[in-house]
Amino acid sequence: MNSVLELNQDPLWSTLLRFLVTLIVLTILIRFIYSPHTRKKRNEFSFYLMGIMIFMVCILLQHVEIQLGVALGLFAVFAIMRFRSENLRLREMSYFFTVIGVSVINAMATFYNPVRGPILINFVIIASIFILEKIYYKKPKKSLKSAVLLYDKMELLNKERHTDLLEDISARTHKKIEKAEIRKIDLIKGSAELNIYF
Repeated sequence: MNSVLELNQDPLWSTLLRFLVTLIVLTILIRFIYSPHTRKKRNEFSFYLMGIMIFMVCILLQHVEIQLGVALGLFAVFAIMRFRSENLRLREMSYFFTVIGVSVINAMATFYNPVRGPILINFVIIASIFILEKIYYKKPKKSLKSAVLLYDKMELLNKERHTDLLEDISARTHKKIEKAEIRKIDLIKGSAELNIYF
């Protein structure tokens, strides 16, 4: 009986349990919600590593006289320095902030009930993101192939004629073009380089 009590009071086991919960929640968010809905796996490593490191730093900060606001401020400064040159969309930044939030909550929050509290909070976070993904974003039906095309009809590059542009490229290439993006325009030659997706 005494050994069980000592095991429950051991801060190492409490930290490992919190870390396990954090990893499970991060895996659900990153691998089962973020990746299937965005089809982007290049950010998974960064999300995992950031979540793990922030969790560890927060655990260590519990034994240091520092306010939580200062700790979050340090993370914010680090994030700005790290991602200032990276072209992250608002959606990726939202997931990035969620990873930080989950790590901080699981590392530093104290709950009245040590079992129900973390389960409820993490469930609310996961359910909220899952529901928002289903409401605001549709899962891509299929992955698109891309190619670079040298295009000569400059008059179709206006936003108002985007539909005509897609139809013209589809007719010329005999492929169903879903999207076209301008890479660069050469006004002297009267041509443009396009990224086309089919």
